Amino acid sequence: MSPQKKNLITKFLIWKYKHLSNQQFIYVVSILIGLLSGLAAMVIKNATHLIQGLLKGKLVLNDTAFYFVFPLIGLLLTHLIIKYFLKQKVSHGIPATLHAISKRKGIMKRFQMYSSILTAPITVGFGGSVGLEGPTVATSASIGSNVSRLFHLNQNSRTLLIGAAAAAAMSSIFKAPIAAIVFAVEIFSLDLTLVSLIPLLLASVSAILTSYFFLGDDSILHFQLKDKFILIDTGYYILLGLSCGLISIYFSKVYFAIGRFFGGFKKPIHSLLIGGLGLGVLLYFIPPLYGEGFQTINKLLNGNVEGVFNQNIFQVVTENQWVIILFLIGLVVFKVVATAITFGAGGVGGVFAPSLFTGSVAGFVFALFFNTLGVSEHQLSLSNFSLVGMAGLMAGVLHAPLTAIFLIAEITSGHELFIPLMITAAISFLITKKYIPFNIYALELAKKGELITHDKDQNVLLLMDIDKIIETNFIPLQPDMKLGYVAKHAVAKSSRNNFPVVNEQNEFLGVLLLDDIRSIMFDQNLYETVSVRDLMHNSAAVIFYETDSMKVVVKKFQDSSAWNLPIVKDGKYLGFISKSRLLTAYRRKLIEVTN
Repeated sequence: MSPQKKNLITKFLIWKYKHLSNQQFIYVVSILIGLLSGLAAMVIKNATHLIQGLLKGKLVLNDTAFYFVFPLIGLLLTHLIIKYFLKQKVSHGIPATLHAISKRKGIMKRFQMYSSILTAPITVGFGGSVGLEGPTVATSASIGSNVSRLFHLNQNSRTLLIGAAAAAAMSSIFKAPIAAIVFAVEIFSLDLTLVSLIPLLLASVSAILTSYFFLGDDSILHFQLKDKFILIDTGYYILLGLSCGLISIYFSKVYFAIGRFFGGFKKPIHSLLIGGLGLGVLLYFIPPLYGEGFQTINKLLNGNVEGVFNQNIFQVVTENQWVIILFLIGLVVFKVVATAITFGAGGVGGVFAPSLFTGSVAGFVFALFFNTLGVSEHQLSLSNFSLVGMAGLMAGVLHAPLTAIFLIAEITSGHELFIPLMITAAISFLITKKYIPFNIYALELAKKGELITHDKDQNVLLLMDIDKIIETNFIPLQPDMKLGYVAKHAVAKSSRNNFPVVNEQNEFLGVLLLDDIRSIMFDQNLYETVSVRDLMHNSAAVIFYETDSMKVVVKKFQDSSAWNLPIVKDGKYLGFISKSRLLTAYRRKLIEVTN
């Protein structure tokens, strides 16, 4: 940053301190972040649609044969941009944001403000079977983080504004401001208090106004609710909830299994080639898997199942309902595969839209199946079940049942489906959570113990910095040192009762306590005959710097009943952590987080 810009920001901050309270300033910044997030969402969306329009219309007309090569080209371009322009790894949007909140104090790198803008439209525009919501949220969150840093806001304010940016992004995309706020609270585990609610509201509203200003009332999902909820359909919605739960489990397991498969490749180019060709084959035979899939969702919501079915390489047109049902089931099965392959091959996108796509098709085929069987007294509403299916998959895959309920209620411009939405979303969420404890965004972080949740005790531990509680004023000993040396050069000069035992390479071997030598340390007859090796013993537990989270550290203290435990890094002795210092640091962080 140039000296002139620094001077300008300094003058502004001085003015701010004189005229605005911290809370008022956060309100102003929330509006700014909302506007910027709305613009980012508009750029990503329009760039993607521009690419799709050129490829599908003006350049290659409607020849589905090109679907085979498009994904490979898009993934290759994405790879080249990341490798030669960005020169940094572009992580998946929302997981990267969660990691920044939990492990980087809400600090996101500047390149994340534009990396997804450059890569996501190319991935999706060329046929990558992923969504734009994740990249948009990541872009907006990075804007929130870096604007917060620019104005020297603290960690708590930075985290709040990241959540506000995420809400703004979702509000701009779906024109659903309430659902966007709920999304930020559910996914980023924000506290929904009056202090946090107002910035979320301001950012969400300013983003949706930006969207209306540039895009008018155009919406991703074009639908007006026509059929009301009928009480006798309750049993079917319960069954739909069960089905969505099972599909959500399938979605998550296949997603991670394919991710592990691609993770086995040592060179990115191998993943790119295999993934690009695999995705090309899927799109060639099943064109509705191309891109986000909102065109397919809109066709199903408006009852145009023929428009979906007719998009096949064989140009088969049929009125046989069972053939159509099988085709739609294939969409559910292979959409998940196509999404996972896109990510595995190095594409940039999100899973929000694929979960909506899968849920919409699942709900539609569910109602069509029972209508074809003729077991119901009346025809089930295909559009209603398609909508509720979207909520069911969102609740299961993303573990965000409230977001699912409010999003579908808002985009349908009514609340007629609240009851079936709650039934299906709740059942799907409960079933999925039993077998998949964490959502797709958070599972990897949760395995490492690095996930921010609504559990305040766990969050305090997660946000604590282990480096700040390590004590190093201990005198290390080596196994061959004699008792006389220990008494004169260690015990006499140390203010601690613990002595780490290490070898010449500083590898930790054990500990020697003052209590271990108290009874003999004044017996000079033993000074040259007794060595540290004879007296040392294993520590009650050892803390491993690279792998042990603060939650694990606390558990080791609890299980061992020790007051001091050694910490090891790369096998080398690093220092000790004391229970008293740990508890003091915990208390300070608790006060900070609570405030």
